[in-house]
This record gives sequence, structure tokens and C-alpha cells, in this order.
Amino acid sequence: MGSRADEPGPASGDEAFDADELREAEHLLSGTGSGGDGGIAVPWATLFRHRMHHKVAGSDRYQWWVLWTVLAGLLSVNITFTVFVVALPQVARELHTSVSTLTWTSTGPLLAFGIAAPILGKLGDIRGYKRLYLWGLSGAALSVVLTASAPTAGILIAARLFDGVQGAATGAASMALVLQAFSHEDRVKAMGWWALVGAGGPVLGVTIGAPIIQFYGWRALFWGELPLMAIAAVLAIIVLPAHDHAATTAAAAQKRTGRAVNPVPKPVPRPDVEVAAGEDGADPVVPASPWRQLDWIGSISLSASVTLGLLALNVAPSWGFTAPKTLGLFALSLMLGAAFIFHERRTPSPLIPLHYFKKRNFVLPLGARAFVNFAYMGGFFLFPILMEGVYGYSETSAGLLSTARPLMFSLSAPIAGYAAIKVGERWSIVAGAAALTVSMLVFTQVGGNPSVMLIIVALALSGLGNGVSTPSTAASAANEVAPEELGVMSAAQLLITQIGIVAGIQVMVTVQASSHGGAGSLASFHRAYLVGALVALAACVCGYFVKDTPRGKRAAPAEVALH
Repeated sequence: MGSRADEPGPASGDEAFDADELREAEHLLSGTGSGGDGGIAVPWATLFRHRMHHKVAGSDRYQWWVLWTVLAGLLSVNITFTVFVVALPQVARELHTSVSTLTWTSTGPLLAFGIAAPILGKLGDIRGYKRLYLWGLSGAALSVVLTASAPTAGILIAARLFDGVQGAATGAASMALVLQAFSHEDRVKAMGWWALVGAGGPVLGVTIGAPIIQFYGWRALFWGELPLMAIAAVLAIIVLPAHDHAATTAAAAQKRTGRAVNPVPKPVPRPDVEVAAGEDGADPVVPASPWRQLDWIGSISLSASVTLGLLALNVAPSWGFTAPKTLGLFALSLMLGAAFIFHERRTPSPLIPLHYFKKRNFVLPLGARAFVNFAYMGGFFLFPILMEGVYGYSETSAGLLSTARPLMFSLSAPIAGYAAIKVGERWSIVAGAAALTVSMLVFTQVGGNPSVMLIIVALALSGLGNGVSTPSTAASAANEVAPEELGVMSAAQLLITQIGIVAGIQVMVTVQASSHGGAGSLASFHRAYLVGALVALAACVCGYFVKDTPRGKRAAPAEVALH
């Protein structure tokens, strides 16, 4: 069931385009299809899509077309993620509410993401990633409209909660589309570019969005997203693959075994299909409804476990980590997690097959990813508080210095993806986590009057650490998963990242605020960054035991597993 690193990965070119669809497109364009005069009337938009897709899919760089198309959608969705936090005081004044109430516009989407991600990721595996991706873009557009026109704080928060749901759809589907388009050996390159947009989009958003908020208001920021999403949707319709899942698995099986696979298989008993008798006495296999194929018990128990865990981390600083209510939420989260494992061991169609958790190249990269994001985002959140509260920097100056971290992240990630081909994923993860550890240690030693250059170097090391490790953790975990499960695996990667982010922010902030030396003292920040250093060191340990992806002779262009 699991995918092997020595299997051929996804092919571009004419092999990637189904022969039947090619013939259909040519008939449409040439007028030789069915109809009174040998042709049929077809809308010009359909003709244009067929012509353009045929041309793009025939390229020997088709996998890169898929990557750029998906990244355009990712950029259109995440460009306002960071800058909206800057606008919260303005939004609070206009909607006659408090900034503390509006913090739910940031934490709410995280909880919504945790609820929706497992279900939507699995739905992409069943129904196709392109459909899920376009649904996510449509949902993002609706969320933007609701946000930009929100008359009250309640509607605004609801719109951002819905944004978390579409983020789960877009994120899981887009990552799966990229992973299936590239071979196992080259996935780390693609994930480098993915990290570039993931980290660079919010930086670009702050650069462009801050002046827009200042001169035109916060609503104009979101209205400006709509054209970007429209362009991304058009590109997706033209470029992204549209093959059904059965064709994908048949092609993959043929690649593995070297034997042709009957595209219309004989009926076999399966838990995810319904069998209906045909007119000729045969029993063709008819796919069951995708909603019936979903592992609802597994999805609900996992979503509830993750959501309650995230909620407990969010409220712990105000309630206290040892408060009965906080401990109750953590306990309930663990109980639901145990129920998820119990169910997955017995169901014939598990949400996430548990045998993956016996593979070190699945578990350890995810662990390293969580630990890296713990330290990175915990330090990122504490930095402006340190600079403004201890060293007396202005908000503008502290914000300008902060950009060194995501800027280095976004610049180093693509380079790291190519470097990992040479040095391997193992040492890439170790090097990235080590750079992050050094960054955290620098902040444990800063004195009362540190040089600006030292601060910039420490921030750059933090960004470098995340940028170098992210492509390798993502590719290593993906290479252990069967092609038909990339959707739920992508959702799992995004979920583990969010868990690391939320845990890092809440734990490091709590350590700093509860320090015996005084919540605002320099020593309190030293202790918090020491926690970050220890967690980053744990990421080094995880990375050391990751196995590199075998790379022999260059594989032929990958077969795109088209949905």
C-alpha cells in the first residue's frame, strides 16, 4: 500500500494526457465529432481550455506548470494572512468592538482548519485534488467578500472561521497536486518553492498591504484579493490535470508491476463500492458516494482531538496550564486521540492507515516539522515584545527588523530544495534545525544593549533554519505515502505544522510571562528562548534518524497522477 522511494514518480508530456481526452478534444476542435454535419456546437471557452491544456500538458516541463499554477493560488490566499493583524485596531474602532475580541479572527481559523482538514484531505483522495482545490478557491473568494463587507464583529469572525475551512481544502489539495506531479527524487525541489511562497506571501502582503490599509482602509485590502483569486482559478482550470482516480491507480499499478492493467476491472468485494448487476449479466463495480466512502468516525474523532488540543493551548495562558478546565480539555483531547487510534485499527477503510506510523521516515519528519515550527513561531511572536518592552524600539522599527526572519526563510527554501538533492534530506533537516537552535541560543545571551547586527544575524539564522528544513521534512514524509493518499497526508502535514505553531507561541509566551524574574525582565525572555532552543534541538535529533531518498540514475519524466 505504501509508496516506495524507488518507484517511478509522476510523467509529464503526452504520456500525462489521457488518449481518450486528447481524441475528444481534437474532435471538438476539428468538427469531426457527433452531430448532424459531423461536428457539434461547443462553447468557445471549452474549446480554448482544451486547446491550452493540450499544449501545456504536452510540455516536458508540465510538472512545473502545475507547481506555478498551484503557487499562484496559494499566494492569492495567504497574502493577507499577516497584514490583517496590523489592521485589528482600525477594525475594532470601526466595528465598535475590542481588539481582544477580534483575536478570534486569527485563532478561529486555526480551530476551523483542525476540524475540516482530515475530512477534506480524504475527500480529495476520493474525488480528486483539482475539484477540492477549485472548491477551496471558490470558498476563499466567498470568505473574502464576507470579510470585506462584514457589518459586525460577529459576521467578520464567522467569515474568518469559514476562511479556515477553505484553507484546509486549498492547502491539502494544492500540496497533493504538487507532490503527485513530481517524482520522489524531485519532490524536495518542489517543496522548496512551496515554502518560498508560503513564507514570502505574508511578507509581500505586509509590504503591499500596510499602505493600502493606511490610505484606503482595511476593506480595500480584501477586495484587492479577488482579482488574484480569479486569475488563479482560470490558471487552475486550464493547467491542472483532470483524470479520474481509477485511471491514476491503474497507471501506477502498471508502473510498479510492468504489466498492463485492465482499465475496467472485474468486480471485487471492496468496502468503498456498491455492486450493481448489468444488462449482460456482468456485475460492474459502481463507486459508492464519496460521502459514504469517508471514514466519518475517524475524521470526527481526529478533528475533535486536534481542535480541543489547539483550544486548550490557546486558553492555557489566561486560564493557566494547570487549571482544572485546561487539564480537562487536554484530557478530552487525549481520550479522543486514543479513540481515533482504536477505531483506525479496526476499520477496513481507515482515514490514515496506522502502518505509516511504524515508518520512521513518516513519523520523524513530521516530528521535526512540529518542533521547528514550535521554536520558530514562538520566537517570532516574542521578538517584537522583547524589542519594544525591553529595548524601547518603536513598533515600526521592531516590525522592520522582524522581516529578516521570513525573508531569509523564503529566500533559502528553494535553494535548500536543490541542495537536498546533493546532501540528502537527513543532513538538510539537521542543518536547518541546528541553525534554528543557534538562533534561539543567541537570544538567551543578549545583554542590555545588543548590537543591531547581532539581532539581525540571529533572526536570519532562525529563518534559514526553517527554510532549509521544511522542503526535506515535507518530501520525506510524502515519499512514504501511497499515491492515492497524498491528500490526507498533506492535510496531516499542515495540521502538525499548526499544532507546532500554536504550541510554540503559547508555551514560550507563558514561560516568559510567568518568569520569577519579572514578566518584563530580560531574564524572562532568556528562559523562554531557552525552551525554544531545547525544542529545536529535539528537531535535530529527529532529523538525524531520517533516511535519505535513494537517488540512482535520473528517472524519466514523472507520470502525473491525474485526478
